Amino acid sequence: MNVNVSIIDQQVRGLADRLKTQIEHRLGETLDVIKARSVACVVLCVKTLLDLTDDEAIEALTEGGRDFGVDALDVSPVVDGEFTVTMFQGKYNHENLEGVKLLPEDALIKAVQAVRALFDPMTHVDVNPRLQARIAEVRSLIVDGNIPRVRFVLCNNGRSWKKPEAQGIIDREGFPDRVRFEHVNHDRLIALLQATEPVAETLQFAGRAIVEDLNYARVFVGKVPVSELARLMGRYGDRLLDRNIRRYLGAANPVNQEIADTLRSPDRRSNFYFYNNGVTLICERFDFNALQQENHKVQVDALQIINGAQTSKTIQAALADLPDAAHGFDQVHVLVRLYQMRSSDPVFVQTITYAINSQSPVDFRDLRSNDERQKALELSMTALGFNYRRQRSNESVKPEDVTTSTAAVSVLAVWRRRPQQAKFFTTEHFNKLYSEIFTHDLNAAQVVAAVLLYRIAENKRRHPPPGAPDLVSYASCFAAMLMGEYLLGALAIPLDKLDHRSFAKAHDLIKAHGDAYFDRAVSALEAAVKQLYGGTPVGLQQLSATFRRGDLFQYLTAPPKP
Repeated sequence: MNVNVSIIDQQVRGLADRLKTQIEHRLGETLDVIKARSVACVVLCVKTLLDLTDDEAIEALTEGGRDFGVDALDVSPVVDGEFTVTMFQGKYNHENLEGVKLLPEDALIKAVQAVRALFDPMTHVDVNPRLQARIAEVRSLIVDGNIPRVRFVLCNNGRSWKKPEAQGIIDREGFPDRVRFEHVNHDRLIALLQATEPVAETLQFAGRAIVEDLNYARVFVGKVPVSELARLMGRYGDRLLDRNIRRYLGAANPVNQEIADTLRSPDRRSNFYFYNNGVTLICERFDFNALQQENHKVQVDALQIINGAQTSKTIQAALADLPDAAHGFDQVHVLVRLYQMRSSDPVFVQTITYAINSQSPVDFRDLRSNDERQKALELSMTALGFNYRRQRSNESVKPEDVTTSTAAVSVLAVWRRRPQQAKFFTTEHFNKLYSEIFTHDLNAAQVVAAVLLYRIAENKRRHPPPGAPDLVSYASCFAAMLMGEYLLGALAIPLDKLDHRSFAKAHDLIKAHGDAYFDRAVSALEAAVKQLYGGTPVGLQQLSATFRRGDLFQYLTAPPKP
């Protein structure tokens, strides 16, 4: 038995037992033990690769007949006119735990067919309702002029597809660079799950370097051959990126494509040092021969890349594809900044990471976790009987838990009346929109009330009641906004009077009348859609676009006056 396969099998069995009821609710069917484990494998891959919670991974599930071989699908927020669609197909071997069984060829055939059909807005596809809702959202974004990057992940607990025979299935389609097929198995999952294991290495610098002590931190600045970075990434992979707050965007990302093209060009690669911003590393300790004037070998403990993950992974991929990678790249360099940080000061590390990554779209949730506003909400929310999770965790979210991401979505939709930004601008919630969401007068009672209303709307979206109109699949943030109006009306107070003194009454009203608030909101949204389109039939793509753009505001009730 393969050790890594055995560990993943334990993980899969544990998820299947713990999440079986939630998975069945999502898929609308009762699962036997084998089927539950197969779906749990997909959930494990989704949550591990995309860094999602259990609930978010289950929400991505689309399997269950007429699924085009797409077992799960995730749509990223739009950034600079681009968005990423990540699709998953799982092929779990229940009996063979040796990790040697090949991914079947039919899995690739289905994956190729799915990519070919699902991303063409003019092609009709007969798929199940879960996948249909997601595809309508994707196609709506495409029709609006946004460009998709497609990542199809094929998961198993064995080996990849057979090459070159099976690879030919992909190659014959002639997909553009923006489409990527990726194999993930037990070894890749274990590497991701063990990403926190410290890395101790020796880095080979080239030429002279600058070494300084600044405010109790040491700095080593020099240049490193790109082949050295490729070696590090090949050996340690994602273990080097544990603190990095940006996911790898893939070679089709324009910036990464330019990096790869420069390395492939014999004429341009010698100037790579001047074309790239470099890589920033942190460690708990570094040491080197200070008597040596150049070409230092630097020993480092607890090495991490906090800026330059895109550069490092693209270098690794580009050199792996080049037949002459073993020759000539020792003279192609990249700037490297190595910081020896105080391990007892994680806030300082977060601040540096935030500052040097702020030029590109990133997820800033972790970086804001020590903000004074977040700490104040945590303290005051405890007094209300709720647990504010300022930092991300692998633990399941309990009913009394409130995560920072859910708090941001809920407050932005319900109290700031920006439901379209709540759903589609999630990358900005802890960046450009942070101060507008988490204002200094925002209190825990307002956050919890917004979250409870939003949860009702989201639950209805995930599990629409019989006879629910199609808009329920797209309108949860809009519905939550209207529900907030109804709550304040029932309390007969303005928002600034919703605090710890009025929270108990607000909580009771939400528990007693939350479903009624939702039904009332849906009726109002149906009427608004009818007004907007003059009573003509509205397709799913059109509905998705409507709630993404916020066209309905002029037909909805104005917010209550304070």
